Amino acid sequence: MHDYGVFTVGSKAEVLEQSREFWNPGKTDFWSESGVDLVIDRRESYFIWDMSGMRLIDVHLNGGTYNLGHRNPELVEAITTGMRSFDIGNHHFPSSARAALAEALIETAPPGLAKVVYGSGGGEAIDIALKTARHATKRRKIVSIIRAYHGHTGLAVAAGDDRFAKLFLADRPEEFIQVPFNDLAAMRTALAGDDVAAVIMETIPATYGFPLPEPGYLEAVKAECERHGTLYIADEVQTGLMRTGELWGITKHGIEPDILVTGKGLSGGMYPIAAVLVSDRCAEWLTEDGFAHMSSFGGAELGCVAALKALEICTRPETRSMVHYIADMLGRGLRAIADRYPDWFTGIRQNGVVMGLEFDHPEGAKYVMRELYTRGVWAIFSTLDPRVLQYKPGLLMTPELCEELLERTEAGIGAARDEARRHPAGSRR
Repeated sequence: MHDYGVFTVGSKAEVLEQSREFWNPGKTDFWSESGVDLVIDRRESYFIWDMSGMRLIDVHLNGGTYNLGHRNPELVEAITTGMRSFDIGNHHFPSSARAALAEALIETAPPGLAKVVYGSGGGEAIDIALKTARHATKRRKIVSIIRAYHGHTGLAVAAGDDRFAKLFLADRPEEFIQVPFNDLAAMRTALAGDDVAAVIMETIPATYGFPLPEPGYLEAVKAECERHGTLYIADEVQTGLMRTGELWGITKHGIEPDILVTGKGLSGGMYPIAAVLVSDRCAEWLTEDGFAHMSSFGGAELGCVAALKALEICTRPETRSMVHYIADMLGRGLRAIADRYPDWFTGIRQNGVVMGLEFDHPEGAKYVMRELYTRGVWAIFSTLDPRVLQYKPGLLMTPELCEELLERTEAGIGAARDEARRHPAGSRR
């Protein structure tokens, strides 16, 4: 039993039962039935501990929220120091913390971005981006990718996969058009009417399993956008902040987006915050009516303190070098594992430490996830393509931890292959 001052935690079984009754029975039961009865207790660096005491190497990182590790000491110190002077703040008024973060974001952003609008999470930030595009173009239509994921708020969920949009009656096919990823012809057709406000794309679609853009695809989409007066929104919530080996993944394609969205890792894993970076053209509504989007927790001042420190760590030359080292080391190790299981581990999608591992089974990543979990590694299957395991190492992992991770990964992949062969495709959840 743990006493945290404001609440007392009983046994793991009691927490699971409370979660079923008062929180989210669907999620709680799904994970238990999937063989992942995880209730996170202690967390530090790139490790999480289940309430049972089992230690796990975290390569899920909650979509990159923990790029810099859990409870990174520099971030803990920044937040602790910040609490002497700051709280959430008042979103109506100018703020030293918000202004400092906005300046730092623009200074490190792709060229052409000039102003920052804050949200409390990625979905809200996507909503801001889409509203901004509509205002700037005076058009309503939005084009996104089939099996896209941009969050679960109102406009964001409408731009995403049908699984979530239809559940809440948020699908609007007359306004939100979806085309296949890497299909330039379909994109051209969608934009041909000169009536689309924006194309929104994750630079590498995460929940779809990190399929990589074909050479020249994103560049061609941007050119089509310019041809038809359509804005380009780069969703960098998961691919930003050095995960690709550059601060923003979109810059590796030489693209200057009209709008860029960041979140997750911007928080340092310590305080929720997200941001929308916009061009001068897209920022006009901020002058026309600065109260047009209000968010009590958007740009919370303690969040800005955390984000400033997270951004500073991400932009250090040694962080960039470490990402390239980790990407090379793990990439080579994973390719060696794939060579040992060529009929099972069939592909590696990699850009920096953005990695999707492909398996020759319609739910192969679920098998691998379970076997890795029992061996002390937490990585999650791709919700919209369960053949692919999302494998997201942290930016600051040590060589020793990379070695341990590869050893445990190889053991889990081999065991998952054997388990999957005992169950024909689709016979096990």
